Amino acid sequence: MNAPLGGIWPWLPLLLTWLTPEVSSSWWYMRATGGSSRVMCDNVPGLVSRQRQLCHRHPDVMRAIGLGVAEWTAECQHQFRQHRWNCNTLDRDHSLFGRVLLRSSRESAFVYAVSSAGVVFAITRACSQGELKSCSCDPKKKGTAKDSKGNFDWGGCSDNIDYGIKFARAFVDAKERKGKDARALMNLHNNRAGRKAVKRFLKQECKCHGVSGSCTLRTCWLAMADFRKTGDYLWRKYNGAIQVVMNQDGTGFTVANKRFKKPTKNDLVYFENSPDYCIRDRDAGSLGTAGRVCNLTSRGMDSCEVMCCGRGYDTSHVTRMTKCECLHGTLDKA
Repeated sequence: MNAPLGGIWPWLPLLLTWLTPEVSSSWWYMRATGGSSRVMCDNVPGLVSRQRQLCHRHPDVMRAIGLGVAEWTAECQHQFRQHRWNCNTLDRDHSLFGRVLLRSSRESAFVYAVSSAGVVFAITRACSQGELKSCSCDPKKKGTAKDSKGNFDWGGCSDNIDYGIKFARAFVDAKERKGKDARALMNLHNNRAGRKAVKRFLKQECKCHGVSGSCTLRTCWLAMADFRKTGDYLWRKYNGAIQVVMNQDGTGFTVANKRFKKPTKNDLVYFENSPDYCIRDRDAGSLGTAGRVCNLTSRGMDSCEVMCCGRGYDTSHVTRMTKCECLHGTLDKA
């Protein structure tokens, strides 16, 4: 007999908290490790065996992933810069974001998606720059092809995004594939959405050859767009993220509200509503908004009314005196 959704919905957050083990994508902590590859692989807590195998086998790829962490965390902070939760990181925390991502919220959905995208971007870029032993430019982009402008020759260095996606899936998803709980399925879905987002902005660039730039011959290659485009796209997906519940056999999702569409592979999904992030709450991982700067004239999320959660705010006028870079000497007149 099927129980009505309304009868179980109030208990869903409690059930998820009880059933879902503590989550932390500990590979995120790779940005804080250094030294030899073996030291790095052994010092990142919580890696599953498959991740450690890949880490020891591909130390150059791990370095690229570690450097990429700073890039995607900066993108996350850019997208959330005007919100109560601003994607702040905790340097000494092995999970990088603390307890805030233990909740299966839309913020968690975004972080998993943008981090997965960041791994694809970092690995693919390192391939094209000749920094990795296991890959280089896309080997499939050879010979002659045709587009709406006519024939062209593949040349230059096409970004090998298929390799980046394949390695990212093997490494990032390894931990989630060991779990069978709802949170693992949520993370896997959002990881894939992040990887697909990077490939979405792969663009064809060409260079013309010919007399006086006549473009009688073209050489083209595929290149990733700036990571900001991926971040902007995932931000739109965050704002349109779909709340879901597990289906009865525990193998997939169904929408929590039947009025909304079923999520596609490109959408972000989440289970639990977000906290308001207004006050410091250690259990929820919220640092609160006390001391944050708000915009007095804004009506958006960065407004003082929203940022300060109706608690009021202090205004201050600051006068700064700076030394100008004045020009010395005389000026010639015509």
